[in-house]
Amino acid sequence: MKMLIKKDDGAVVPSYAHEGDAGMDLYSTEEVLIKPGERRMVGTGIRIALPIGFEAQVRPKSGLALKHGLTVLNTPGTIDAGYRGEIGVILINLGSEPYLVEKNRKIAQLVVKRVEKADVEVVDELPSSKRQEGGFGSTGV
Repeated sequence: MKMLIKKDDGAVVPSYAHEGDAGMDLYSTEEVLIKPGERRMVGTGIRIALPIGFEAQVRPKSGLALKHGLTVLNTPGTIDAGYRGEIGVILINLGSEPYLVEKNRKIAQLVVKRVEKADVEVVDELPSSKRQEGGFGSTGV
């Protein structure tokens, strides 16, 4: 599967840090201070083209989440195959200290996934299952 990338001047091309990694690192193109409880859109300077049948998901970096409380607000953020705009990352600071996103720093990861299309059929009744309507902690602690 080939993903085409167009980058702005100064933007860092997403890349896999290690063999076998699921996600490519995404880098900021700007310096942004995010105060505790604040959310900000951070630019990457990257635009992509994916084949039909694929999506890209923007996901948090575990180190930023653990060390600073910084995470992706709408995780996973979905980038559809037809979208050609800049990838923006919506970051939120859940930590207790302001966090300075520096230019060209890792801010999130990008995971490319295959997507199945559902054939939607409206019915009067759904087939029964063992679980039925149980949810939200119904299986116990």
